[in-house]
Amino acid sequence: MSALERWLQRLPAFQVGQSNDRLRHDFVRDALSRLPAGTRLLDAGAGERRFQPYCGHLHYVSQDFGQYDGVGDRRGLHTGAWDQSGIDLLCDITNIPQPDGSFGAILCTEVLEHVPAPLEALAEFARLLAPGGTLILTAPFVSFTHFAPYHFHTGFSRYFYHAHLPPLGFEIGQLVQHGNFFELLAQEVWRVREAGPRYAGRRLRLHERAGLLLLLGALARFSRYDRESQEFACYGIGVSAIKRASREAASESSKST
Repeated sequence: MSALERWLQRLPAFQVGQSNDRLRHDFVRDALSRLPAGTRLLDAGAGERRFQPYCGHLHYVSQDFGQYDGVGDRRGLHTGAWDQSGIDLLCDITNIPQPDGSFGAILCTEVLEHVPAPLEALAEFARLLAPGGTLILTAPFVSFTHFAPYHFHTGFSRYFYHAHLPPLGFEIGQLVQHGNFFELLAQEVWRVREAGPRYAGRRLRLHERAGLLLLLGALARFSRYDRESQEFACYGIGVSAIKRASREAASESSKST
């Protein structure tokens, strides 16, 4: 990235497409802050336990399968290093060795796309949550290959949660679509600078860089005037759901939606 591009990237008009991580982070932090002190929380697929610092008022338990090392099969996007030391429960996310109803809350953020059978994971969360417990989920709306070979799904829409959470006994309390179509597109336009050299062996020419910046400026303008384009596409979705007291109550709730 040139000095000019770095300078432009700091301008408000060119920060379009750079808010994905912040929006997701803020959603999870706020959801965790609303949990009652002393709640036993399972961080499922915790990885490097990014959100543990926000769990000081909770009884924090981390789980992960522990097989990703930061480089995977070297295809797609990787972190380079991945520290999973200190994970409490090393096991499959669909078979966690804890008693039924033993957690008051479960956090699972940016994990479902890495689970071969995400519905089985949700069913396991339903088993582990006590009635009245809170499930906090985030997952991408569009997911490009990352952490390969542990990448199995390309994203989840709001309809995934509406279809599958109520039958498992959950009542959705909050569903937030982060970003919008223009933000998502801008995020991937920024990525062209890295993808060109890696996959085409070519860098953007000067006039192409100017064109890219013009496009980003247009996307920023469209985003400022956005009218619910997140219903078409967005960065990802955050969900907070409550485990109902009975499957029968959940069934009645699903019939009424």
